[in-house]
Amino acid sequence: MNINKTDWHKAILTDKVSIKDAIENLIASSLQIIVVMDSNGILIGVVNDGDIRRGVLRGLKLTDSIKEILNRNPVVAGEDVHPDSIIKLMNDNNFNAIPIVDKNRYMIRLHLLNEINFPVQKLNQFIIMAGGKGQRLLPKTKNIPKPLLPINGKPMLEHIILKAKEEGFSHFVIALHYLGDMIKEYFGDGSNWDIEINYLNEEQPLGTAGAISLLTDKPKLPLIVTNADIVSDISYSRLLDFHNQHKSANATMGVRLYETSHPFGVVNTDGVDIVSFEEKPILRSNVNAGIYVLDPKTLDYLKLNEYCDMPTLFNRIQKNKLRTIVYPIHESWSDIGHLKEYNNANST
Repeated sequence: MNINKTDWHKAILTDKVSIKDAIENLIASSLQIIVVMDSNGILIGVVNDGDIRRGVLRGLKLTDSIKEILNRNPVVAGEDVHPDSIIKLMNDNNFNAIPIVDKNRYMIRLHLLNEINFPVQKLNQFIIMAGGKGQRLLPKTKNIPKPLLPINGKPMLEHIILKAKEEGFSHFVIALHYLGDMIKEYFGDGSNWDIEINYLNEEQPLGTAGAISLLTDKPKLPLIVTNADIVSDISYSRLLDFHNQHKSANATMGVRLYETSHPFGVVNTDGVDIVSFEEKPILRSNVNAGIYVLDPKTLDYLKLNEYCDMPTLFNRIQKNKLRTIVYPIHESWSDIGHLKEYNNANST
């Protein structure tokens, strides 16, 4: 059933009505939630079918006030919360709807799960670098390209494609080199997944950025670019939104906070004088997470068929006075570079 965005107003009641009125409202609106507001549009609370059933089990009568079953501290979301986060919140709590309010609890709208589960379609190309030999994963990659290695029953490359598809991406470009024909044979033109897949064929390894130079038509929209061996819960659409919101940014690099413990006590000095001691300090730094957004203009700094890794491209962009920014990734993230990471990914 499709619900118009204006239909949520049918779920509004005041706290002056009875439990019977609430039941009739739930049946009439089919929204599985009642939004209880005051005359100024301020959210007082919500009622759902479970609240009603629990009230009846407590001995309440249908003529009793809705106040007796009102949840005055419902889970709500702010108007600036990304739809992906709302979907996760709703799925985690088994909600079908969630109120969206401002800082004063003024009711703005009601997010309905059956509306926001359909992502906005993205016209941006989604490029996946899948040409590497995967030498650190030998012997597993002796006869199969790393992107086709299975993780929980599906090739790691397929996990990336399916996640991106769920977020509205449908135009994929896969850069191939080592055993690339096997990847082509598996994915074909993408029609089995209801998407479009094109390929860039590297005659020689071109690095994590160089293969983009093989695009025959310069894109008009920012590109999502990812390495094929990155397994993450990152939201690609949120990354793209972040890039677009920073209008002066030309390239965005996903980064991951990496922490390592120094094995020794550190002595901080000023000349020969000891300033302080730190016992096995935690060193923190941002590392390249292998996921990027590039404006079309940045492709001007690639040369056709010339090797270029992504940090080199970012350096060229910076030297030409264009802005580069980072997108901190706090979601789960793993670079499947060694057998240990591969085995860990298959155990989750």
